Amino acid sequence: MLCVAAIVLPLFLNGQDKSNVMKLNVEEDKLSCKLTTPELQQRKATVVAELKKLMLEKIELDNGYRYKFDGSDKMLDLLNSFIKTERLCCEFFTFTLTASNDKNFTWLELSGPTGTKEFIDGEIGF
Repeated sequence: MLCVAAIVLPLFLNGQDKSNVMKLNVEEDKLSCKLTTPELQQRKATVVAELKKLMLEKIELDNGYRYKFDGSDKMLDLLNSFIKTERLCCEFFTFTLTASNDKNFTWLELSGPTGTKEFIDGEIGF
């Protein structure tokens, strides 16, 4: 099957701009989750489910989302746990954590390259 694709794809693309196809493949590779072990999958599922319940506000950004949570130390610990897990599996994410001095709120910004917002919607559902 792979041999057929290697023969047919170049014929199909003959005369077309191949740079866009290569660019799409590179973008898709960047936005892949490396989470493989059941233990990490469970940890992610547990933390994400808890964060969804605790989220106070969600703001859409061009390249991701910004989420508002309460500003407690417990919330900061939970957000840090989420960031630690996500850094292991989704290297393309950029995390910005903003905590107010008066502990009224904490913001987590989750962003990245083109396609990150769609990845968040489809894979994390956050």
